Amino acid sequence: MQNRLSASLTNAELWLLGIGGLLLAINLTLVLRHGVITNTYINFLFFISIYSLLQENRHNLILESGIFSSCLGTLMLVVVFINSTFQINVGVLSLFTPLMSGFGLALLASGYQGLKQYRKELLVLGFLTIRNLLVLLPYRVDISLLAAKLSTAILWYTGFQVSRSGVIIHLPRGSIEVYPGCAGIDVMMDLLSLAVLFIFLFNLSLQQKFIVPIVAATLGFIVNGFRVALMAILVAQGDKQAFDYWHLGDGSLVFSMISTLFFGCFCWFLLSRNERENQNTTDYSR
Repeated sequence: MQNRLSASLTNAELWLLGIGGLLLAINLTLVLRHGVITNTYINFLFFISIYSLLQENRHNLILESGIFSSCLGTLMLVVVFINSTFQINVGVLSLFTPLMSGFGLALLASGYQGLKQYRKELLVLGFLTIRNLLVLLPYRVDISLLAAKLSTAILWYTGFQVSRSGVIIHLPRGSIEVYPGCAGIDVMMDLLSLAVLFIFLFNLSLQQKFIVPIVAATLGFIVNGFRVALMAILVAQGDKQAFDYWHLGDGSLVFSMISTLFFGCFCWFLLSRNERENQNTTDYSR
């Protein structure tokens, strides 16, 4: 009898793992359809992090679901599958696919009573849904005026004769207009996404959990300000080829990498500091 129960549990885990893998493929396929490659990488990183959280807590999970919760979970997964297969146009509801997948799989695995076991994972999926809404929907927060002010200040402090009229930056031999798409909101969202994963994957104090997102958004905004300042200089020099490279080409990704590197260094510093404090506390207690 015990062997049968063990085999049944193992089969249930295998089925859930298989369904989870299928949902991962479905969600990545839906993201790829939008053609935003950076968003695809971020989504993949979120799914890997969720898998890591589940692996860390797999021995404490209670896999026990009722009939009604199993039916509801199955229905949610069927909706996700139908939406991905037939590409039904359901507006913004298609952006809730990751969250629907998570809730459906959690209900199928552990029922209503077991949802609290997946609190971290569902919160991560909730943020991912909010991110997809902000990145993929046509309307966004417009911070172009703030970006223009920052880039103007950078150019002025570095010795350029610069002036500004609203979102237009003027140099003696050329001007650029800072559009909402170039204001840095995408870079800020990418770093905020990494900040959320960092908060959930590592043990941080409450104060640090507030500081990390602020640092991430600030770094993304400042680094993008230098990018806009560089493009203003290139326009003033009449170098259209270099402008196109840094504006729309691979050069636009370089500043994203720089901001990510700076944020990674900050996270490393924070973890090293916490480790030293924990070590000092341990030595003192001895």
